Amino acid sequence: MNLWNPAVDHQPAEVMRCVTADDVRAGLARAADSGLGVSVLSGGHDWLGRSVRPGGLVLDLSAMRTVSVIGDVVIAGGGARSLDVMTAAEESGSSVVAGTVGSVGITGFTLGGGYGPLNGLVGTGADNLLAAEVVLADGRLAHASERSDPDLLWALRGGGGNFGVVTALHLRAFPIASVLAGIVTFGWDEAARVLQSYGDICAEAPDELTVRAGVTTLPNGRAVAFVAPAWVGEPAAGRQWMKRITGLGRPLTVDIRSKSFNDVLREGDAMFAGAGLHHDMAMRNVAALTTDVVATVIEAAEARSSPFSAIEIFPFHGAATRLPVESTAFAQRDGHFLIELIGSWNPDERSDQHWARDTSRKLAPYALPGGYPNLLGPHDDEQVAHAYGPNTERLLALKRRFDPGSVFSATPLPH
Repeated sequence: MNLWNPAVDHQPAEVMRCVTADDVRAGLARAADSGLGVSVLSGGHDWLGRSVRPGGLVLDLSAMRTVSVIGDVVIAGGGARSLDVMTAAEESGSSVVAGTVGSVGITGFTLGGGYGPLNGLVGTGADNLLAAEVVLADGRLAHASERSDPDLLWALRGGGGNFGVVTALHLRAFPIASVLAGIVTFGWDEAARVLQSYGDICAEAPDELTVRAGVTTLPNGRAVAFVAPAWVGEPAAGRQWMKRITGLGRPLTVDIRSKSFNDVLREGDAMFAGAGLHHDMAMRNVAALTTDVVATVIEAAEARSSPFSAIEIFPFHGAATRLPVESTAFAQRDGHFLIELIGSWNPDERSDQHWARDTSRKLAPYALPGGYPNLLGPHDDEQVAHAYGPNTERLLALKRRFDPGSVFSATPLPH
């Protein structure tokens, strides 16, 4: 099995490799007969390894990677990676909502919400889920869409993999062939000022502009702040925004150019390609990059003992904030910054094992309630309790309806 995080060492009792929905049905029947717990492996990028249930049966969908394009709809198999989907979309001159790492499974990304460069212009990944083919816990096949099982579709749009095994996604495609994107790095002496000014730019950014930022370490061991813009609007206006971004300080490096979203995803894969690294993650949402928040980020970056650990900041703005909170299970609709804390270390050194969690606690006094379900784990009870806001009661009622025996538990739900 292909898991992103080699720190995950628990083992299942059995693995069933599925290539059709009927295989999934057979696997669920076998698990029920033998009393085995069930987990579903698609992209395998979850840092906690929830796709491998200890002592359980893994339904391995990694062979279900077929992607087809019909008009403005991309149909992706339950095991498809983001790069698989974007490659097929690109061949038809379009794009879909994806993140920034190509090896991430598109199913988990979409069902958990789906933050990415197109959020400002067209909404989240979950917002652009048109339909899904789902095998329910009792083996029934469901087609979740606005016309058929709209309640199930509502739950899948941000409620995670808690309602069945998704064997195919129908995703809205957009006629966007390229993006003006890249990364600018700044010296550590400018990091606090750059991040503060970055927040100001995001407050003014139009829907067409989404700008990530954060702190990382270059291959030469130098700690840097980075700003990574993505512009999908009129080229001349985009160039003006790029000037503002490169003018945030004295850049060490500038690499901004027109590219495909495939290139963005491949670059993301390269960024996290350290062979054998172990990982732990945490997150917080904040309303603004205040002086206190930026100071905490800088302090945390300086506390890293592993050069592989990093902090990424994602703005949530534009179209993604305009949908009513009750329109999907995903409930974090107010504008905010997601601060993703990525603890990564060489297992021989065992450094930074607790860094992400420690940093999350330090950011807690400045954080909004809840968080991004895809980045919450079993120790994040308080954040999970608020992650779905006013949608919680309906989501839990649908969980009881579609999975009364709690067969599926991929994404944390409130108790």
